[in-house]
Amino acid sequence: MSSTTTSANVSHPMPPASADLATTWAFLEEGVDHIMTKLQTGVSYSKYMSLYTVAYNYCTSSRMHNTTTDTVGQGSRTGANLMGSDLYNNLIRYFITHLKLLKDQSDSLQDEALLRYYASEWDRYTTGANYINRLFTYLNRHWVKRERDEGRKGVYPVYTLALVQWKSNFFLHVQSKHTKLAGAILRLIERQRNGETIDQGLVKKVVDSFVSLGLDESDINKASLDVYREHLETPFLDATEKYYEQESEAFLAESSVSDYLKKAEERLKEEEDRVDRYLNTDTRKQLVSKCEHVLIRQHSDLMWESFQSLLDFDKDEDLQRMYALLSRIPEGLEPLRKKFEEHVKKAGLAAVAKLLGEGSEGADSLDPKAYVDALLEVHRKNSDTVTRSFRGEAGFVASLDKACREFVNRNSATGSSTTKSPELLAKHADMLLRKNNKMAEEEDLEGALNRVMVLFKYIEDKDVFQTFYATKLSKRLIHGVSASDESEASMISKLKEACGFEYTNKLQRMFTDMSLSKDLTDQFKERMANHEDMDINFSIMVLGTNFWPLSAPNNDFIIPPEILPTYDRFSKYYQTKHSGRKLTWLWNYSKNELRTNYLNQKYILMTSSYQMSVLLQYNKHDTLSLEELITATAISKDILTQVLTLLVKAKVLINEETDQYDLNPNFKSKKIRVNLNQPIKAEVKAESSEVLKTVDEDRKYVIQATIVRIMKARKTMKNQPLIQEVISQISQRFAPKIPDIKKAIDTLLEKEYIERVDGTRDTFAYVA
Repeated sequence: MSSTTTSANVSHPMPPASADLATTWAFLEEGVDHIMTKLQTGVSYSKYMSLYTVAYNYCTSSRMHNTTTDTVGQGSRTGANLMGSDLYNNLIRYFITHLKLLKDQSDSLQDEALLRYYASEWDRYTTGANYINRLFTYLNRHWVKRERDEGRKGVYPVYTLALVQWKSNFFLHVQSKHTKLAGAILRLIERQRNGETIDQGLVKKVVDSFVSLGLDESDINKASLDVYREHLETPFLDATEKYYEQESEAFLAESSVSDYLKKAEERLKEEEDRVDRYLNTDTRKQLVSKCEHVLIRQHSDLMWESFQSLLDFDKDEDLQRMYALLSRIPEGLEPLRKKFEEHVKKAGLAAVAKLLGEGSEGADSLDPKAYVDALLEVHRKNSDTVTRSFRGEAGFVASLDKACREFVNRNSATGSSTTKSPELLAKHADMLLRKNNKMAEEEDLEGALNRVMVLFKYIEDKDVFQTFYATKLSKRLIHGVSASDESEASMISKLKEACGFEYTNKLQRMFTDMSLSKDLTDQFKERMANHEDMDINFSIMVLGTNFWPLSAPNNDFIIPPEILPTYDRFSKYYQTKHSGRKLTWLWNYSKNELRTNYLNQKYILMTSSYQMSVLLQYNKHDTLSLEELITATAISKDILTQVLTLLVKAKVLINEETDQYDLNPNFKSKKIRVNLNQPIKAEVKAESSEVLKTVDEDRKYVIQATIVRIMKARKTMKNQPLIQEVISQISQRFAPKIPDIKKAIDTLLEKEYIERVDGTRDTFAYVA
């Protein structure tokens, strides 16, 4: 150290350009030492320039100097090359001497005091080294560059040289004593984890020095984290793992899982912040991964176990935390998804069971609205949970959908039938779309239809819904009880969006028929305007057989003479417009209005065609027997009995003797327009069985058509893959049963659409 102190006290004059090494270095060393140790007192510009000039002059001098010591970059070379190596070696010797003093002073220091000393000396050293690097610009640009270009090891630009010397002569010395430096940092970090406040700026400064000391020998301009990783990151990650293993075990021993979720969330955030505050960003991935392993994976079983109780008690915040934590580890969410699916399924089944428990008559008398509302409430609640607590994650959405599909199609109300849910949903939609519907008045009808579509998505037998919906729609249109054309069109467009054009084609054709029928009625009225006997107000609906799910009456019907002329005229008029078309009159769906002339008060009776034909008999008779009415109307006995029962109940007819019916001369009603046209029980029951019969018939053809389509494309196919392909193509409409598919294959074999391939039992070929 003596040479440094001497040079500090003696001021050397600026040597001439021809000066030798000893004179030149004496002048340079004094300046270098001033910059490295007393920079705070300043350096004049002239002094700095003279130092720069001396270094430059020496490097550009081509004279030989007889100072031959075997040192870096010397070998057998001469001239300017040798000058550079002389200066370079003297700089190395200076740094070693300078750093020895720092080493000695640091030996007695510990923990924070050591870090403070290290940080301040690092600041002083790197600032000084920066200036010196610029002083020796010429050396760097020429001698150092050439040496490196020629592949000489251990030669660096002056600033890098200073760092290399710091690392080998000071940093490694301090670290070698029980990793004093890294240990001091780790102890400070632990104190911070325990809630103490520490000097983060100090930690950052020391940590940054670890990063700066990394050196990539192949490219010195490239950052290297080897020193940081070896001396700080590895021990830091190990310490972190131990710390959190102990803390989480101790915390869980005396706290609830809910509290632990909060704690783990806080700790993970703290560690991520720690990287931002004073660690290198490259540590983030490994640190987070280590913390996730210790804080989450090692306690995941406990979290999975407590998930159910959080669901049961709607602990939204805790569910959000658990989701956020477990989503960070591979497969962390899968057990939650399975439990959630089971939870939703149970909730759905329980809701239906509760509904059945409240009603006395069981599944047959179930109110469609109550049923749909119960299912929707389960979906709404759990869908909210998915959005709020699980951030709408696709896996939880899939679990919700799977569970809903299960309880919507199979519950205590449906029993083993897969047609009950679509039937009830179609009936609920029918109620919504009817006039005078309280539901539509109380709430937004469009919203209610959207909710129908929520459940519709889960219905497996969409063809059953379609057929029930078409049947109900036909009744709404025939009887003119639709809430509005807009709502009807809106619902059809929703179904079309969900299932495609084919699904709603028939429904849309029904509206077309209604519109055409209105025009037809107007044209017919115009034509008949000059007929005096046309005082009957008449409107007609001509409906395409293929599009309307209506069946013609299977009993005879004698058309009353009062309406026969109109009937005949319209039949002829229609034939002239559309020759070759056959009209089938649906008396069972027609309706009439009759005026009473036999009472003091005039009433208008709204009746079915069957009721009309019965009442018109009383224009000529006051009393008629059941047999006489059967003969006069040709209505079958069982239907006629129900028609008469309704008329007796309404007190239009009196039935005092068995099978004898009198017109009631004292009929009274509070309303002038009296609606007698109530559905008869036989019709209501027949509707459901009729729909299901239609569905079964349609399914046979759908399966057959699908098989033909597949076989036409594939030409030959084995039995099992064919069945699987049919299921996959049809499952959007309904879940086909394997025996039905096999039956369809047999039918197509008989019809010779397909044939068995010779020599095989289970391979079919398409017959072109």
